Amino acid sequence: MRPAVKYLVIYRHKGKYSISEMCRFFEVSRSGYYDFVKRMDKPAKDLELSELICECQAETKQTYGYRRVGIWLERRGVHHNPKTILRVMNKYSLLSVVRRRRYCHYSQALHRYENLLNRDFHADRPNQKWVTDISYIKTGQGFLYLSIIRDLYDRSIVAYKTSTVQNINLVLNTIRAAKRKEKVTAELQLHSDQGFQYTSQEYFKLTQSYHITPSMSRRGNPYDNALAENFFSILKTECIYRTKIKTFSEARRLIDDYIHFYNHQRIQLNTKLTPLELRSQFSA
Repeated sequence: MRPAVKYLVIYRHKGKYSISEMCRFFEVSRSGYYDFVKRMDKPAKDLELSELICECQAETKQTYGYRRVGIWLERRGVHHNPKTILRVMNKYSLLSVVRRRRYCHYSQALHRYENLLNRDFHADRPNQKWVTDISYIKTGQGFLYLSIIRDLYDRSIVAYKTSTVQNINLVLNTIRAAKRKEKVTAELQLHSDQGFQYTSQEYFKLTQSYHITPSMSRRGNPYDNALAENFFSILKTECIYRTKIKTFSEARRLIDDYIHFYNHQRIQLNTKLTPLELRSQFSA
């Protein structure tokens, strides 16, 4: 929870609890709280609105953008212009912490590709269809970005890389790691969304040099890359969300351990095998 949110909670309950006790509970300083109160400098209606938004974001784990916050308020009989809600959320650090996917407009993309996958998530053999994507892991030191390549034949994670910055090299290094590990042929499709990394000249050149055929989701259609998103959901539900991660090194260790477990030990319901058991049966 951000300090501004904690300060608003303390302000709202200052008549019921001791300021000092609440500051100790939320692990913030009294001087920081009083500085925040001085900086508020807003009319009463903004104070009331910010407290309601704070309550909303506390209930929803800061996942709501200003439109959903507006609906949440309307259900409680509170009506405000969306621009007002966004202004208050911006001013008092009450914005959603959920990453929003960035799509390049066609006019801005250096390279765009046909949707060859077209939601056909079946593969007859390993290294026929790969999907790739980037997600983030929240730590006490900031966000750690995770790039993965998943094989649609056995749902295994072929390669993955982490970085404290989300850039093109993160994606390129993931592809290089997959190429070192697996036999790649010209029939291999690599499907991605329209993130800037995948429309870059560097991505184009690397896939061409490896004879990989890129495939790309349609704009605004996350289901086109559902099998990449699905792995991140599994990882976060079964591993990441079960602990409060303090450091980048701790996050990397958890990711390493879980992906090894996922590939080698986690039985899939549809095959009753682990991903690498199914893979080994094909090559046997």
